[in-house]
Amino acid sequence: METTVAVVSKKGKDFELRKVKIDDPKSHEVLIKIVATGLCHTDLSVKDGYLPTNYPVVLGHEGAGIVEKIGDHVTDVQVGDHVVLSYGSCGRCRPCQEGDAAYCMKFEGLNFTNERQAGDDPIMKDGKKKINAAFFQQSSFGTYAIAHERNTVKISKKVDLKLMGPLGCGIQTGAGTVMNTLNPKPGSSIAVFGVGSVGLSAIMAAKNAGCSQIIAVDINPKRLTLAKKLGATHSVNSKRVDAVKGIREIVEAGVDYAVEATGVKEVANQGFNALANRGTLAIVGAPPGGTDYAFDANDMILTGRKVVGVVEGDSTVKIYIPKLIEMYQQGRFPFDKFVKYYKFKDINKAVKDMKDGKTIKPILEM
Repeated sequence: METTVAVVSKKGKDFELRKVKIDDPKSHEVLIKIVATGLCHTDLSVKDGYLPTNYPVVLGHEGAGIVEKIGDHVTDVQVGDHVVLSYGSCGRCRPCQEGDAAYCMKFEGLNFTNERQAGDDPIMKDGKKKINAAFFQQSSFGTYAIAHERNTVKISKKVDLKLMGPLGCGIQTGAGTVMNTLNPKPGSSIAVFGVGSVGLSAIMAAKNAGCSQIIAVDINPKRLTLAKKLGATHSVNSKRVDAVKGIREIVEAGVDYAVEATGVKEVANQGFNALANRGTLAIVGAPPGGTDYAFDANDMILTGRKVVGVVEGDSTVKIYIPKLIEMYQQGRFPFDKFVKYYKFKDINKAVKDMKDGKTIKPILEM
């Protein structure tokens, strides 16, 4: 069948809408009619060549839609189900078998370099030319997408489907980093560096976890204001004051936890230096490939500080995404406060607005 997709033909090129042919779903695959897709900084980093892929490629990894057709051996969803699409994992390696699918041994192939789990046949063709379309096992910048059963999450039909896509990556990354990885004790303190969609999700999760001091750190005053509306107890404008000094004026001994969501090396160092003894820094912001972070070894040894990398919020998607939806329905996780909708044809405008800081989380409506 035919689908309209946004193609990146070469590194750094704008998205170009094309009509292409899409394959039928094979074993364990699902054909999804995409309703809406979130636009994530990872999409932009891949488009611009800072993270790996193979061109020409259809990006998009925060898809939400309706199951149109299922392949053989699919048991978790059926035609007509509303679903959110998340990251790909093999299900067979040790991390997957032990419940840590975010650290799948085949993560790069299944999420960045378009390895189709069901075989070597191309998912999409433009004439006779293959279009790579297994990005995060979905490539959801299109009106239709092929996903794998493992990353297809059935959700309630009582919620607005077009809003739900960002739960598949950015939102679960921020919230899961706090709730799953750090798991802060009630009454503890946390600083979140960078309050875009990931950071704001971390702040809402920290509020739900019962943190007493929740410090938002950013250079954008409007985002800091929004962060306080969503649960931050304090804010630090790191353009005006030294971030570490500002945090230690609020919590003298330093914070118990910090989340680095910017992908900026200097900010990661600030996050480490803002920690209290025995504190933990979670690194979630993705810098360009080859970026080295360095922390003084004796500072780590003598203070007991820890640094941990986090992928996708350590989320088991079929369990965690429905939990976030329940929290949203209860009014405890209002991520709708920082989204903005764009028509699919305006994808390049959405990219520009996101890069310019005008929009926190764009959602493309198909």
